[in-house]
Amino acid sequence: MKVKLLVEGGSMKPGPVLSQKLGPLGININQVIQKINEATKNLSGLKVPVELDIDASTNDFEVEVFSPPVSELLKKELGIEKGSGAQDKMQVANASIEQIISIAKTKLPNLLCKDLRAAIKTIVGSCVSLGILIENKPASEIEKDIDDGKYDKEIKEEMTETAEEKKAELSEYFEKVKTNQEKLAEQEKAEKEVKEEVTSPEEKTETEKK
Repeated sequence: MKVKLLVEGGSMKPGPVLSQKLGPLGININQVIQKINEATKNLSGLKVPVELDIDASTNDFEVEVFSPPVSELLKKELGIEKGSGAQDKMQVANASIEQIISIAKTKLPNLLCKDLRAAIKTIVGSCVSLGILIENKPASEIEKDIDDGKYDKEIKEEMTETAEEKKAELSEYFEKVKTNQEKLAEQEKAEKEVKEEVTSPEEKTETEKK
């Protein structure tokens, strides 16, 4: 039988989910954890899908490790903890096209994509959802740039290394974006506080009813 799990790479710990799935089978859970942590030690800090192939007659098992979800790879590559949650006004990182190509190459065997270009566009779509800029632009604009051939050279040569100078430029641009976002957030907070101050208790009650 097969048991699918999503684990913390290299640092899986005992838990109720694992006990519920493996306890009835009489398998040594500590042994399972040890093998999974060994198999995923190079994916530290990532959520990693694994599958246990269990021989019910002997309780022997094999561990198969799959590529982490795109969102996890993006967060690891860009050093962020989570996505935006408000993509239209809050960006969380600024990726290079080379970083996107690198992740696309990693995920290509697990994606239903016909080629690397299609895989790259899938990664770009995830950047839209997470609020990640690419090459100083909203990720939604990059897909059109790819279709227009702007990154044909990088894709054809499968470029995955970002030049240090380019890294610095992307970082500098994103610092400006962050500063502007913080100013807007403070402005919205102040406007909200003013609005709450001038709203009478009766008006608040009517608003809440609506």
